[in-house]
Amino acid sequence: MSDRLAAKLLAEFIGTFALIFIGAGAAAVIGGGAGLPGVAAVAFAHGLTVMAFAFAYGAVSGGHFNPSVTVAVLAAGAMRVGEAAGYVVSQFAGGILGALLLRAVLGGTGTSLGTPDLAHNLGLGATTLTVTPWAGYVVEAVLGFFLSTVVLSTAVAGRAGNLAPLAIGVTLIFNIIMGGPLTGAAFNPARALGPMIATGNFNDAWLYLTAPIVGALVAAIVHMGLARLAQERMAAAKSGSAAQTPAE
Repeated sequence: MSDRLAAKLLAEFIGTFALIFIGAGAAAVIGGGAGLPGVAAVAFAHGLTVMAFAFAYGAVSGGHFNPSVTVAVLAAGAMRVGEAAGYVVSQFAGGILGALLLRAVLGGTGTSLGTPDLAHNLGLGATTLTVTPWAGYVVEAVLGFFLSTVVLSTAVAGRAGNLAPLAIGVTLIFNIIMGGPLTGAAFNPARALGPMIATGNFNDAWLYLTAPIVGALVAAIVHMGLARLAQERMAAAKSGSAAQTPAE
C-alpha cells in the first residue's frame, strides 16, 4: 500500500469515526423526544462535523465519509475500484468503532448525559422507521441522491472551489431536518451499520444499507449525463464560432 493511499484511508476512517461519534452521540444525548429543536441540533451536529473534516481532509481523500458517496464517485469514473473498496472498508471501520466507543461512554440510561438512548435503540441516533418500509426506502434513496449530487457537483467537479465542504455540510443539515423524524436520516451505510452493531438492532438493515447506494448511483448517472450535455454544447458553440470566422 502506498503512503498516499494509506493517508486517504486514514482520513476516511477518522472522518467517519467523527461523524458517528459526534452525530449519533448528539442524537443519543438529546434523545428522540425533543421535537424539531432536537432534530435541528442533531442535523447541525452531523452537518458541522462533516463540514469541518471535509475542510480538514478534503485535499487528502476528498472527504467522502460515506460508502454511498464513494460508490457515486466510483460510478462517475473519478476513482479506481481498488481505491473505492479501501475507502468503504475504512468508512465502515470508522463508523463501527465510533458507535462502539459511544456505547462504552454513554453506557445506558444510568448516566448523567441527558438521555443516552443509543444504548437502547435510539430513534434518531440509530435507525428507526416511523413510515412504511417502502416510504422509508424512498426517503433514504432521495436523501442519498441529494448528498451524492452535491459532492459530485462541488468536490469532484470543482464548481464550488474551496466552499465544497460548506455545501456538503449544509446538505446534511437540511437532509436530516426533513428525514430525521421519518427514518433517522442515515443516508449513509456506515452511519447506519455502526449504531446497529452497537445496539444489536438490525431492523430494516437491508433498507439502510442499500437505499443510499441506489440514490448515489442515480446521482452519478445524472451527473455524467449533465456533464456530457455540457461538453456537447461547448463543442457545438466552438463549431459555430469556427464556422462564422471569415477565411483569411
